[in-house]
Amino acid sequence: MLGQQAHPILERRIPATFITPRKRIEDGNDLAFFHASIAYRDIKIFLLQLNRAIFPRLGEDGKTEVCDLQQRAELSSTGTGVAAIIQSLSDFVDDVPPETGPRRFGNVAFRTWYKLAVSEIDDLFDEHLGSVLDRIATNDDQRRTGVREELKVYLLGGFGSAQRMDYGTGHELSFLVFLGCLWKLSAFQAGEERTIVTGLVQPYLVLMRKLILTYTLEPAGTHGVWGLDDHSFLPYIFGSAQLGPAITSADAPTPLTGSLAGVPKPDSVASKGTVLQYKDNNMYFAAIQFIYDVKTGPFWEHSPTLFNISGIKDGWAKINKGMIKMYDAEVLGKFPVVQHFPFGSLFPWEKDPDAQQNMQQSMHAQQQPTAQTPGMLSGNVQTARPQVGTAAPWAKPSGAPSAVPSTGVPSTRAPWAAR
Repeated sequence: MLGQQAHPILERRIPATFITPRKRIEDGNDLAFFHASIAYRDIKIFLLQLNRAIFPRLGEDGKTEVCDLQQRAELSSTGTGVAAIIQSLSDFVDDVPPETGPRRFGNVAFRTWYKLAVSEIDDLFDEHLGSVLDRIATNDDQRRTGVREELKVYLLGGFGSAQRMDYGTGHELSFLVFLGCLWKLSAFQAGEERTIVTGLVQPYLVLMRKLILTYTLEPAGTHGVWGLDDHSFLPYIFGSAQLGPAITSADAPTPLTGSLAGVPKPDSVASKGTVLQYKDNNMYFAAIQFIYDVKTGPFWEHSPTLFNISGIKDGWAKINKGMIKMYDAEVLGKFPVVQHFPFGSLFPWEKDPDAQQNMQQSMHAQQQPTAQTPGMLSGNVQTARPQVGTAAPWAKPSGAPSAVPSTGVPSTRAPWAAR
């Protein structure tokens, strides 16, 4: 499980040889190996490293420094370059309008956009990250090509599947690892984690929402109504951290309960007015606003898991802790999500020497969903509040109603729900 008691920093290292990442996870046994790999360990470390940086912190002057999307620190040269690449890819969307005519799934113009991105990515890297590549390659053209190819796989993998015309948390993971690669290569400055999230992850999410809306991308590996979100997970982790209590010192543990004074309560996500008020400042509320943009009906009906989570009484830090655990189980722990994840030299397919040895049973078998049939709603489902159902795996709100789908479709429950 991802834990929050310690806060290690992802090790910086430049490999002797770069490897173009490729798919390794073919079955449940491979998934078990992944969970004992250096790549898995380093993904967890980097996620927690960024997550901790987003919490408010007590400054030397005794004032609390909050993390606000509207008050970003200045990006480093690498960060500026990545942001420029994201902006260029967003501009490409304007150049490739969706095709008209009937269609059942995503708009085929997405494939045109993706092909354009692939054709331009080398030039974008050279223009915006050229100095970074030169420093890493140390005047060796072969190494320069190698590092660029490795980075390209993760960046392009972050924009969905052109073949399936879908997007989901596995693609989001690829972008996270792209940033982790740059961190390992010492392309980012020490202490830049907060700006990485607000200045790069958030613009990336904005781009992905633009792609989803423009080309009607299908959700990849969705759990249906019982999933956290059709497409994303990271904004709920980082957004809940933004609203947690302040970290008081560099050695202090990451908060596990409580909220920053004056922030909206978790249950305010069911209020469209409150969400609209905070969407430009907070990643969690920005993600909720996108749901309101694309879905209709009561919040508890179309987003029951998020509704259940909104009933947590122990504050945003408790939600953040649960989101971290849920990410471990529902993203890193699920074969359909990580089966396409590629491994290279920076996030290698190598055994972590410190990994636990008790992985004899396939994690794939352990992670199969268990069908449960929730109760049915009666009466006017447009106004009635839900009374029974399946709570979020880690959410135990005090007195908060649980949501159920009005259709009565069986839900899925994570295997760690009873722990």
